[in-house]
Amino acid sequence: MNNAAEELGNAAANWWTAVLNGFTRAEVPSVSPLFLLAIMAVAVALSIPRASWRWFGLYVTFVHELGHAFAALMTGRFIHGLKIGLDHSGQLVSSGRRGFSATWSGFWGYPAPAVVGLALVWSVSAGWAGAAASVGALVLLFALIFLRNFTGIMVALVSAAIAQCLVMFATAETVGYVVLALGIALGVGSIRDFFKVAAVHTRRRNQLASSDAYILARSTGAPSWLWLSGFAVVIAGSAACSAYFAWGLLAL
Repeated sequence: MNNAAEELGNAAANWWTAVLNGFTRAEVPSVSPLFLLAIMAVAVALSIPRASWRWFGLYVTFVHELGHAFAALMTGRFIHGLKIGLDHSGQLVSSGRRGFSATWSGFWGYPAPAVVGLALVWSVSAGWAGAAASVGALVLLFALIFLRNFTGIMVALVSAAIAQCLVMFATAETVGYVVLALGIALGVGSIRDFFKVAAVHTRRRNQLASSDAYILARSTGAPSWLWLSGFAVVIAGSAACSAYFAWGLLAL
């Protein structure tokens, strides 16, 4: 019993040391144009084909809902729970003051994957990919507190397990490449999700009740197109900045 507890304690200490080591600035990787194209191809392969999007889209939805949750916590709202469906639907239940806090939380869903993707790509360009991986590992574990359904818990557990393995066992160079690919993939996934919600407002209006833009329009009185435009501006700006930082990694 004592040996098991000691081994568990040693494992936890080793994990924490690995997390802290991630906050050491590493050398910025320099990649060839061909290698960067390969990384982009991997990112696109995760976000575009239906077969891979069926699973990676769950992670994008998870980040979407975490965007709502983080924005809610920023304005003092209380998080009651978070759910993710196999159909890529998501639901965050929070309470607090109406008005700005509810609107702020409601906005930061669709843009969240693009913003997180930008942060990941920037972290690689600045030599902080390890820090990004460590922060991600901690956030994914913390997020388990809020999950309220089986699918959501499984998505969080798998994501957290991958993040922990990356932090514990991968070399700094590998971490940089994985974080870069994930950042680009989240950006592509965010663009895909934006076109999906835009289609709801143009061709599949029977699904309007599930649209963040429609919910924001009903709660604020501002038209849906204004909220969609806001999503588009943040997503496009994040994608452009991500491309700029990725281009800076090229060994020309």
